[in-house]
Amino acid sequence: MSIAIRLALQLLGQRWITTTAHTATLVLLPILTYVITNVIAGNIALSLGMVGALSIVRFRHPVRSPFELSVYFGAITMGIAASVSIKWLFFLAGSIILATIALVFCYYLSLMIFRKPFFTTSFIEGNALSTLEITSTKTLAILEHNEHLTLKRVSEENVEYILTAHKFSDLLNIQKSFKDNNDIISYQLSK
Repeated sequence: MSIAIRLALQLLGQRWITTTAHTATLVLLPILTYVITNVIAGNIALSLGMVGALSIVRFRHPVRSPFELSVYFGAITMGIAASVSIKWLFFLAGSIILATIALVFCYYLSLMIFRKPFFTTSFIEGNALSTLEITSTKTLAILEHNEHLTLKRVSEENVEYILTAHKFSDLLNIQKSFKDNNDIISYQLSK
């Protein structure tokens, strides 16, 4: 169901959901929530303990991404599930393994059928990405559906595009194609 929601959001133009971290978060959270609600159901002490544990993660640690928060939530869920009943820990581990297999399957299926990766690059720490920022007076049709387009901002005066790629040369080629375009106000390419 999470993958179906991800595909629906992607079809509606929500490009942020296509990153590895956001997709994995969307797949993991229902599993984690199901396990933790079943484990703490009917036990007020565990419920209050869970609130306390989550507040520690939320307020004492700067979270860089939703996936990172999901990993912490998963670790807390594993600990609580194991202390209540080992069967919930095995269920959680098996479900996460199946979800991982499903995501890998989607990735390879997308490569074979559509010749495009299922996941896009993101600004997550550890990714070495090059960026190209283009500011134009008009919409640039060639960039509207570019595979490297990460962000598009439209204001009354101009349109700003931000493109990201692992390969600097990909963005350099895009920059060169717009060298003589009079609609471009500025561009900045960085490694």
